[in-house]
Amino acid sequence: MAKTQKIIITCAVTGAIHTPSMSPYLPVTSDQIAEASIGAAKAGAAIVHLHARNPENGKPDHSPAAFAAFLARIKESTDVVVNLTSGGAPYMGIEERIQPAVEFKPELASLNMGSINFGLFPMLERFKEFRHSWERDYLESSRDLVFRNTFRDVEYALRTCASNGTRFEFECYDIGHLYNLAHFIDRGLVQRPLFIQSVFGILGGIGTHPEDVVHMKRTADRLFGGDYCWSVLGAGRKQLPIAALAAAMGGNIRVGLEDSLWIGPGELATSNAAQVDRAREIIEGLGFEVATPADAREILSLKGGDKVAF
Repeated sequence: MAKTQKIIITCAVTGAIHTPSMSPYLPVTSDQIAEASIGAAKAGAAIVHLHARNPENGKPDHSPAAFAAFLARIKESTDVVVNLTSGGAPYMGIEERIQPAVEFKPELASLNMGSINFGLFPMLERFKEFRHSWERDYLESSRDLVFRNTFRDVEYALRTCASNGTRFEFECYDIGHLYNLAHFIDRGLVQRPLFIQSVFGILGGIGTHPEDVVHMKRTADRLFGGDYCWSVLGAGRKQLPIAALAAAMGGNIRVGLEDSLWIGPGELATSNAAQVDRAREIIEGLGFEVATPADAREILSLKGGDKVAF
């Protein structure tokens, strides 16, 4: 019999998009982030994608100390692959954003492949009351926000982590980002196999129509051939529909409260693990198998959890 295809679930447990007032289930403290990561791993996530926050007010905190507060506990409790963001928050520069990956030398780090407008302000139509003073201003200021990821920025991240053995999850918010990635491959700064995360539904990037998903996949196939691993994330209510579409196409799935606070129409997800459970149902319902952390390490040619610096 032919082997069953294995699909990687990534869980992005907190991020820097949503603010604490939007959901009581959004992990903020180091204990909450660790517990959410461990819970997601137990539910079937092979990879956890991690940001850190100020435990007092939930504001994004990209200091290595903030990450150190939960990394060791996650590693001690599970063999999940840890992916540290270099996206940070959209207002941070690359020198700040890359520091956790430099400090902790993870198996994976995210890398955004181009600059975009990054509009979070539409959330103000849904959420009216905020517990912390920074939240409303954070969302409102995104009307004039460019998430900077220039060619210099991307090259800086690639060269800075070149000796770490860290591989990258290349986050592509639009078609042009795929061409940017091809540019860095041509220059010899990126090595295969590639792990490409296609991002759908951020205001300023590609949309969430099924044709957008197909177009992104078709373009990646043309640029990179078969030697890449494709994953998708859908923002907000499109998280699970896009996950189902991509899984049916043989793609991998990212879920988590970074990308969507919801589990159904008008229903907040009570945990990251609940979204992972839904992703598992989609994958297994299609006749595929959920990849383990060991499977993900083999598929992505990762260095192993024993070679990180935490």
